[in-house]
Parts: sequence; structure tokens; C-alpha cells
Amino acid sequence: MKPIFPKWMNALPTLLFFVVNGGVLLVIAGFWYYATPKFWEVGYMPTQPGSGFNHQIHAGKLGMDCRYCHTNVEDSWHANVPAVETCMNCHVENRLNVELSSATDDKVQFIRDAYNEGVGIEWRNIHVVPDYANFPHNAHVNAGVSCYSCHGQIQGMPVVAQVEPLSMGWCLDCHRNPEENLVPKDKVTDLYWVENEWFGKSVEERAHAGISPEQLLDTLKRNPPEHCAACHY
Repeated sequence: MKPIFPKWMNALPTLLFFVVNGGVLLVIAGFWYYATPKFWEVGYMPTQPGSGFNHQIHAGKLGMDCRYCHTNVEDSWHANVPAVETCMNCHVENRLNVELSSATDDKVQFIRDAYNEGVGIEWRNIHVVPDYANFPHNAHVNAGVSCYSCHGQIQGMPVVAQVEPLSMGWCLDCHRNPEENLVPKDKVTDLYWVENEWFGKSVEERAHAGISPEQLLDTLKRNPPEHCAACHY
């Protein structure tokens, strides 16, 4: 009797097995990549109030230290956003000893308006840590972790964008190998020095700066924790 189905159909279950499972693995791989902070959060650049805050001018061209605006990073868990009064220390009319064009002066008028109205400027947060996680700025800054490691070359950004995923895996990579991100404590906010003289340099080249990664590790009060309760409690 002639068979109802051709012989090649015997291979169909095996073919379907590989097609279905291959498709499932492809979906998982795609979700694994595209649903991670590395894809969704890196590059996040929200629109800020008024003309925004140009870090390239303030921290770069003018050389302002990060701690002038973010005053509590060495003592507080949170890097505070400066009050409008801090901005007015420089931007009150006729305070600066520089000649500003009318266009430049108009860009900072929103600061004066907020100050005169007695309201704060609602800057939009860029680097957001989930509520179930804790990131103590003071512990990291005092340990010698440069702003550059988490925020990138802020001094060169007209508009700040997130450059690192800030994911748990990314944090653990640093905790497991902290010497890659530790710098001399007096250089923590000197991002140009960190970028050009420290990161990307060999151990021998770093030693020429006067201190080696091993010496920086010795200054830590304890090894960076890797257990869950260190960040989740």
C-alpha cells in the first residue's frame, strides 16, 4: 500500500523542534539585550528647564569644581541638586566680571525669574537608581571613585546624558575589581586628569603618577561588598 505521507515528513518533528527552540532562544536573547539598562538607559538625555545647565561651560571652560553645586557628595548618600540661590551667586545681574551677549544673558533669565518668584528650578534627574537599591555617594567619593567612572566626561557635555547602565552587574564588576576605578582622592573631581592621565594607563604608567592601584586598594577601609544587603535593604 502506498504511504499517505511522503518519507521526508519523518524529519518534520526534528525540524520543528529546532525551529521552535531556536525561535525561543532568539526571543530570549533579544529580550536579554534590549530589555537591559545598557540598551534602554544609556544615552538618556531629558529636556531640562529653561536653557538647561551647560556642564561644558561651567565645569569645563570655567573650571568649576563639581562640589560647588553638588555640595554634599562627600558627606551625604545623595548628590544634591543645587538650589536656585547657588545659581544666583554667579548669575545675579552685573555680578560676573565678563561681557555677556544679550542672547547669553537671556538664557539665564529663567534662573532670575525663579529666584524672584521664590520657587526652585525643577531640574530633571538623569542618573536614577531604583527605589530598591542604594548608592551612597559619600562612600564612593571618599574611597577614591572618580565622578568619571559613573558619569563620564561631564566637563565636555553641553547636555548631560547617562553614559553607564548603572545596572547591578555593572556595579558588581566594579566591586570585584575596584582598582580599575580608584584614583588618588585629590583627583576625584578632576575629570580631565582622570581621563587623560589615569584611565587606560598601564600599572607602570599609573605608578609614575605617584601612587599605584595596589596602594589605592590599601586605603580602603574594607573590601567593596558583594552581598545583597550591601545595596538592597
